[in-house]
Amino acid sequence: MKRRSFVKGSLIGSVAAAATPIVTMAKPRTANTEYYELRVYIFKNEQQQKTTEDFFRDIFIPTVKKQLNEPVGVFKELAPNGQTKLYVLLPYSAYERYAGLADYLESDKEYWAKGAAFLNAPANNPAFEQLNTSLLRAFKHMPVKALPAKEKRVFELRQYKSATEAAGKKKIEMFNDKGEVDIFKRLGFKPVFFAETIFGDDRPNLTYMVTFKDMDDKAAHWKAFGSDPEWKKISAVPEYADALLVSKITSTMLVPTAYSAI
Repeated sequence: MKRRSFVKGSLIGSVAAAATPIVTMAKPRTANTEYYELRVYIFKNEQQQKTTEDFFRDIFIPTVKKQLNEPVGVFKELAPNGQTKLYVLLPYSAYERYAGLADYLESDKEYWAKGAAFLNAPANNPAFEQLNTSLLRAFKHMPVKALPAKEKRVFELRQYKSATEAAGKKKIEMFNDKGEVDIFKRLGFKPVFFAETIFGDDRPNLTYMVTFKDMDDKAAHWKAFGSDPEWKKISAVPEYADALLVSKITSTMLVPTAYSAI
């Protein structure tokens, strides 16, 4: 064998050998595990909010519905401190659909033309002041969303931030393996989703959304949760103490817009 061919073959073999562990170590997700994109739009005035809401109601949601056939949730804060933020929840049946939608919208000329007021707003008069985006992966114990009944309701979006990756995984273990998700369901919280944030702000964290008739109903449900024997049993385990696993809890009360599909 010529030396050049030998070197070339050795290099190819080395690269292939180095790549093999990456392929074999990859652990595939369950086919029906959903992903959720959570967007939070921050405004300085009503005009920005109107421009953004008009875009989502009239342009974005109809376009996405044709591509994904998924319900898009759009929410406002129940009790905003000043101008409300707008929360947009986009479900995806698979990660590939998240990337595919972005590619499709990038090339959709009609979408860009109809949505120009939002998509191409001038720098001196933007459609929003700030956008925060996270991508979430559903818990294995609730791999797909549950849509609440179309009736008067409020939503609580909760996020548990952990100081370390290990603590975050341990907190998720409580939900997935120790029965916490089942407690929420049994007590009638009507959860929409439970998910881990795989990229976005304040990682590591887990995020979930539950539903109530009103604030009195919320208070009653959380009181029942706190006194539930099964919850007391789980939370009494020393390794699951919040002081070890949770560094910050954020709770945001939301109401759906008239055009929200969730």
